[in-house]
Amino acid sequence: MEKNISCFFSNSSPKLVITCFVAFITIILVRFLYVIYRTGKPLNKRTPQQTLSTLIVLGSGGHTAEMINLLLVLQKDRFTPRFYIAAATDNMSLQKARVFENSLADSGVKGISAEFMQIYRSREVGQSYVTSVWTTLVATAHALWLMIKIRPQVVLCNGPGTCIPLCVIAFIFKVVGIRWSSIFYVESIARVKRLSLSGLLLYKLQIADQFFVQWPQLQRKYPRAHYVGCLMYVFSNMV
Repeated sequence: MEKNISCFFSNSSPKLVITCFVAFITIILVRFLYVIYRTGKPLNKRTPQQTLSTLIVLGSGGHTAEMINLLLVLQKDRFTPRFYIAAATDNMSLQKARVFENSLADSGVKGISAEFMQIYRSREVGQSYVTSVWTTLVATAHALWLMIKIRPQVVLCNGPGTCIPLCVIAFIFKVVGIRWSSIFYVESIARVKRLSLSGLLLYKLQIADQFFVQWPQLQRKYPRAHYVGCLMYVFSNMV
C-alpha cells in the first residue's frame, strides 16, 4: 500500500509542478495585460483631503530646472510627502530641490514633508559597455531597495536615465500587486523632433500612465502622447 502511494506521488509530482508553474505564468500574464489595459486610465476618485506620496526624479542639465518649474504649480498639500531622487554624482540637482522646499517653508506652506536621496547610475559618461553590465546590476538592486522603501503613489519624471529602473520597478510592483503607482512622464522641451532614449523606452513599453510632450510634431509622431498648451496645469489636475 505504501509503495503504491509513494509511486503515485512520484509519478504525479512532475505533473503537479508543471501545472502550478503554468497556472502561475497564466496569472502573471493576465495581471500584466490588466495593468497594460489600465495604464493611462484615471484611477478611482480620491477624496480631496487624501495625500499622494510622490517620487520626483531629477537629472543634470536642464532636467531639474524643468522639473522645478513643474513643481511650482503642483498642489503642495496633496502631493506629499515628496521624495527627490538624483544620481549619486549629481549633487547640484538635490541642492536645487532643497532650495525649492526651503522656499516653500519660507512662504508659509504648511505640512511640508520632503526627503532627498541618491541612486547609483547604470552607466557614467564614457564608461565602457563591459563594465557597465556590473554597474547596471548594482544600480537596479539599489533602485529596487529604494522603491520598496518609498512605494510611491505617483512617479514624476522628465527624461534622466535614472528614471528607467525606477519606472520599470514601479510597473512590476503594479503587476505583482505591491503598489499601484501612477507614472507621469514629461518629455523635455528640448526634444522637438524625436523622443529622448528614456522617453522612447517608456513610450514603447507602455510603462507611463500619462506621457506628455511639449511640441505638437512629437504628438503627431507618437500618437499615444499628450500635447497640451499648458502642461503644468494639466498635470496638477490629472491625478
